[in-house]
Amino acid sequence: MKHIYLIGEHLSHSYSPKIHSCLAGYSYSLKELAREAVSDFFAKREFDGLNVTIPYKKEVMRYLDAISPEAEAIGAVNTVLRQGSTLIGYNTDYFGFMAMVRKSGVTVQGKTVVVIGSGGASKAVCAALSDMGAGAVKVLSHKDNNEEAIHAYTDCHVLVNTSPVGMYPNSDAAPVDLSLFTCCEAVLDLIYNPAQTRLLEEAERLGMVSCNGLYMLVAQAKKAAEIFSGQAICDSRIDEVCKMMELETKNIVLIGMPGCGKTTVGRKLAELLSREFYDSDSEIEAAFGMHPSAFITEKGEQAFRAAESEVLCRLGKQSGCIIATGGGAVTRQENYSFLRQNSTVVFLKRELDALATDNRPLSKDKAAIEALFKTRLPLYRQFCHVEVEAAESPALTAKEIIKKVKEL
Repeated sequence: MKHIYLIGEHLSHSYSPKIHSCLAGYSYSLKELAREAVSDFFAKREFDGLNVTIPYKKEVMRYLDAISPEAEAIGAVNTVLRQGSTLIGYNTDYFGFMAMVRKSGVTVQGKTVVVIGSGGASKAVCAALSDMGAGAVKVLSHKDNNEEAIHAYTDCHVLVNTSPVGMYPNSDAAPVDLSLFTCCEAVLDLIYNPAQTRLLEEAERLGMVSCNGLYMLVAQAKKAAEIFSGQAICDSRIDEVCKMMELETKNIVLIGMPGCGKTTVGRKLAELLSREFYDSDSEIEAAFGMHPSAFITEKGEQAFRAAESEVLCRLGKQSGCIIATGGGAVTRQENYSFLRQNSTVVFLKRELDALATDNRPLSKDKAAIEALFKTRLPLYRQFCHVEVEAAESPALTAKEIIKKVKEL
């Protein structure tokens, strides 16, 4: 069996092994390399092929015996094939980005495009944009990304982020203030983890077309798999693998009124899907040593909401988990980013008369609970991707959630 590796500096949360396992029949492993170890790794040549990611897409070219014309023209390599003692470099990012643009429906022909970042991925993106007829392509490098210089770039119609700014685990950052780009119509972010970066969240808020990098990742992997295996793979597999990856890697977050059954249904979801389960109230108690009700009584609701946001920020960065939140998680707007960045958010609805009231004094006051629901309903609907009615059976509710998530 062929042994293929992904090499780069930080790889622990890469999706590539799962993607390649769906595309072909070779062994695919992650190989984190410090910069000083790259030369020795290539000297040994103990591999049949490689994918290459940040920060080595340009550096690896010096170790290769031959480079494909497109990779030579781009000036970066992300795929290496060993044929006997010969190492041949290719660039499949070019193909992947073109597929991403087509999938997004964004038109670049004749448009001004700003590409954030000047690394290996940027070079492939710029080459693809040029070949797709972009009117002008401007590269916004780190040295130009400052208050004085950035105004020379804000006239673009399309913005492409090829930098790692906003990537897991530092997902609270954005490479630019998108509100400055008043002519921008669309934002493409090559980052795929989290699924919705801060940059893409801002694009959505401003009414711009937005697309993350998962489709590009799968499309370039498909092209690389053809090189490694020597066999053609149907383009339809890109959509199939993307859908599978979205279902497997996105969290399912449950929001809704206190007592609507989020924790019970969440546990059943985790059981049915063989996923880890987190309850935000339990996580708060573990982190701060106090049950939420005691926390609110002793330190006040504002202090509790701040602690809750801290926990949701951490939980929201996870992948493939089930997360049950407290009923008031939607009352702080910052939690919107935390909960949606890598998750499908489900609003679990239940008739107010059917809400559990154990250890919930407020829930026993009908007028108070109706007033609370009236206040929070618009927030639940703002935060969620889908609404699901809670059935008597948690198992039936969990199955309905799975069905609705798959339909998205």
